[in-house]
Amino acid sequence: MGFNGDLYQESGASVVMTTKGDVVRYNTERERYGIGSTNQVLTVVAGLPAWADAGHVTQSRALEVACSDESTALTTGTAKVTFRMPFAMTLNAGEAGVRASLTGAGSTSGTTTIDINEGGSTILSTKCTIDDGDLTSVGATSAVVVSDVNLADNSSITVDIDAVTGGADETGLKIQLIGTLA
Repeated sequence: MGFNGDLYQESGASVVMTTKGDVVRYNTERERYGIGSTNQVLTVVAGLPAWADAGHVTQSRALEVACSDESTALTTGTAKVTFRMPFAMTLNAGEAGVRASLTGAGSTSGTTTIDINEGGSTILSTKCTIDDGDLTSVGATSAVVVSDVNLADNSSITVDIDAVTGGADETGLKIQLIGTLA
């Protein structure tokens, strides 16, 4: 049992290795598993290593941005916060891609309505809303609809507050952009 060059000498493991980049996998016995193709990654299918196109391997990213302080009541207006995208991102659809939250909920009827713009144009065909008494847009009466899911690297993003509840006492607005690296 020992290491000799690139072959591991134990119980026939070196016998199954025939090509540079081979790996050994085990199902009921050791077997050679040939290297994948360019742009493939090793993943697991049915409990065994398997090669798959790297395009299917996605890691969700979430970018959260504070749009106000935690204690001052929100007011309507454009460009409440401006920032640049740190990377290109493809947003998920609906509330899986755009969410908003509050630290303090609005106390009377109406909704907090938020618009998100890339380069001065909205990315939402139905704006993000938080119902009065709620702290999140998740499950809002009017679901957000994302019309432009592709956010470019270094693009200018602005957040507008288009409406506040009747009590105008909601606080601590944050938005979340959720998706995958483009």
